[in-house]
Amino acid sequence: MFIFLDTETTGTGPEDRLCQVAFKTEDGLVVNELFNPGRPISCEAMSVHHITNQMVKDKPVFKQSPAYRKLKELLDEDTNVIVAHNAKFDIEMLNREKINPSKVICTLKLARHLDKNGVIPQYNLQYLRYYLELNIDATPHDALGDILVLEGLFKRIYTKFKDRGTDDLVNEMIRISNSPVLIKRMSFGKHKGMPFNKIPSDYLEWLRGTDLDEDLAYTVRYHLGLS
Repeated sequence: MFIFLDTETTGTGPEDRLCQVAFKTEDGLVVNELFNPGRPISCEAMSVHHITNQMVKDKPVFKQSPAYRKLKELLDEDTNVIVAHNAKFDIEMLNREKINPSKVICTLKLARHLDKNGVIPQYNLQYLRYYLELNIDATPHDALGDILVLEGLFKRIYTKFKDRGTDDLVNEMIRISNSPVLIKRMSFGKHKGMPFNKIPSDYLEWLRGTDLDEDLAYTVRYHLGLS
């Protein structure tokens, strides 16, 4: 069974923690809770998800919540698979709470993998929502709203894999989700939109020294002949 999951957090640093978790199972169970993260929510985070310190001050900590207990129960079933967008971030946040899913699908990586010609300019969840014309009524940057969009995106991706006749479809999606994906085109900066094989090597060398996500770092190293 697929479990569509999204988190909201106090920030993106190594000490940050969950302040909201929402997940939805294929059989219709929906869980959406706020938590007291035990540390202040940063203004940067509040400006994205609009969860304030006042809103969570009287909430339980995550490990004492029904959401924690239910998620642990679901993940005790070996056949259940977490689905998230940019799953690495959500899973790292769950790991900090001693929740360690063994099967994870990342729709960000799958979208990049399917876009062989680099047609899609951006891969963030809300951009894909409108670019792919997913007709979903949901509030953006809210964990509950995001899992509704996530579910719609995953259904579109699942159909694409199925139409291609992919063998052992779920395990193939898990494999891709746990591997670096080669990106076709540059998505930002002065070479935005340019195929990576046309970008000057001196720019790639500079880019290699910056903070990149796994797929972008792999792509840069690949075109420098280092991967």
